[in-house]
Amino acid sequence: MTLRMARAEAAVPTRRPAWPAAAARTLAVFVQAAFVGAAVAQPALGPLRTVEQLDLPRYMGAWYEIAKFPNRFQAKCASDTRAEYTAQPDGTVRVVNRCRTETGETTEAVGLARQVGGPNSPKLQVRFAPAWLSWWPGVWGDYWIVDLEPDYQLVAVSEPRRAYLWILARSPRVDPARQAAMVKRLAEQGLDVSRLQPAPDAGPLGQER
Repeated sequence: MTLRMARAEAAVPTRRPAWPAAAARTLAVFVQAAFVGAAVAQPALGPLRTVEQLDLPRYMGAWYEIAKFPNRFQAKCASDTRAEYTAQPDGTVRVVNRCRTETGETTEAVGLARQVGGPNSPKLQVRFAPAWLSWWPGVWGDYWIVDLEPDYQLVAVSEPRRAYLWILARSPRVDPARQAAMVKRLAEQGLDVSRLQPAPDAGPLGQER
């Protein structure tokens, strides 16, 4: 943002004298200091943290969307959004995402996930592109478990840039207190939880239906 200083006219003085240039410079210094102070008061976000470890077999099964950051690839989903994860013999995970459109049709996307790191790594990558494109890094998207309750009933998934976020649960309804506690933890991680859009099936965030 640029501050434009008003120039004092060099004409004959009128009944309303121009504001002294020294006063204008002083104000500019104070305004600039305020902007600098605001920037200093907001520390840069550190790297996004994941949970310490993930028991992948326990993570398998059905998960229902509770809330998400709006995104273009779910634009057609109106309700009943869920994911099904199935372990494969080669260590990968079959991913099936389903949702219901406004016309009542069910649409699905089938993909593949793989762990990045050891067998307990909470970092995965997912692709929905054809298998023959799997060599290209650009088809893989990060899928990081950033919050997970000990009973594996409620989870939050994001990625390093914090551009995407999903809250998933084992059932379409979640205890509001547990949900609110997770949202609070996500906010402490630097995720902009004001962007969260509740799933129609789940009701408003942190409220009973």
